[in-house]
Amino acid sequence: MSFERTKEKLNILADAAKYDVSCSSSGSKRINPNKGLGDSSGMGICHSYTEDGRCVSLLKILLTNYCIFDCAYCVTRKSNDIQRAAFKIQEVVDLTINFYRRNYIEGLFLSSGIFKSPDYTMERLVAVAKKLRTEENFNGYIHLKSIPGASDELMREAGLYADRLSVNIEIPTLSGLKLLAPDKKHEDFIKPMLKVKNEIIQYKEEKKILKSTPKYAPAGQSTQMIIGATGESDKDIMYSATHYYKNYNMKRVYYSGYVPVAEDTRLPAIGTQVPMLRENRLYQTDWLLRFYGFGVHEILNNDHPNLDIDIDPKLGWALRNLQHFPIDINKAEMQMLARIPGIGMKSVHKIISARRFRKLNWEHLKKIGVALNRAKYFIVCDSSHWDHRDMNADKIKGRILQNSVGKFRKEYSAQLSLFN
Repeated sequence: MSFERTKEKLNILADAAKYDVSCSSSGSKRINPNKGLGDSSGMGICHSYTEDGRCVSLLKILLTNYCIFDCAYCVTRKSNDIQRAAFKIQEVVDLTINFYRRNYIEGLFLSSGIFKSPDYTMERLVAVAKKLRTEENFNGYIHLKSIPGASDELMREAGLYADRLSVNIEIPTLSGLKLLAPDKKHEDFIKPMLKVKNEIIQYKEEKKILKSTPKYAPAGQSTQMIIGATGESDKDIMYSATHYYKNYNMKRVYYSGYVPVAEDTRLPAIGTQVPMLRENRLYQTDWLLRFYGFGVHEILNNDHPNLDIDIDPKLGWALRNLQHFPIDINKAEMQMLARIPGIGMKSVHKIISARRFRKLNWEHLKKIGVALNRAKYFIVCDSSHWDHRDMNADKIKGRILQNSVGKFRKEYSAQLSLFN
């Protein structure tokens, strides 16, 4: 195969892969033995950032953009008139190794359109990972996109070579999937998810008895859903995400705003793209559910089915539940401290540690890193609190938004002055 043809394929299939956002810090610790290539220990992928601020990347491509399905929201659907291409297994292996040796990448994210059948496609994805591990001694990060409907045998083999596996559920609701992808079945997404979950549990239990037991998908599994292609509410999206976290032990659920790719009466009009801020609010909600002790019903319910765009979800919850405030910063338990707007989990742990030695005041909180422009309306500190007893939720929200705009203008003016 000529260099020019390989380059052409790479341009086509790397561009097609950009719509899949379900990749992030790996969480995998694959040790590099016997002077092999790569090391995924502590690394992230796809332009993620490590704790020390280092940017790491991966080769993110499709094996092919041919597909037997005609999902309305997908750029690679069979009815779309686009340039098609397909990599050979060895081409992907060679690209990964050559890019790694040139220090372009530290891992591989490999997905694919479905051609011929789910098993045929999945078998080729597994073959790439297997060649990298067994023939090239590659120990960098590998994320394989599992194919809906693939057999249990292929899913088991995939987890022995990949660090992370993922199956995109694509549309948050069953009705939305039936509308936009009538050829696909919900159970085809669920089956590989359940297989991966059970295999991870089984291999972990076996490793307790037999140390030589190989690792199975050490970075777990993730999924992605497209938001805004159908009329689902934020409540529908987050209840669906909570279901997958709880029942399939997902490491991450990703939320990808719909990008208009087709003229179709079932889809939002061309030019109507989901605001990135909506994605951001969903990720913030996801964080609150996973790390801050919130229940999904507290943030989203029938009375409040959609997130506020202008304020973050924790502040939104606090303004709707002012009866819980103000909170004494020197006495409150961890769970309540975590619910105060402007206080992150790192600050929560610092507060608990510091107040063992003395009562904390406003200056202490500022040094700890608390965002007082928000937190001050919800806390009592050192036997005092800001005098806002006559302020309701609307007034507090107005003050916070006003301060945020003022802070942005101040920082923007400071940046402009550097060029004058």
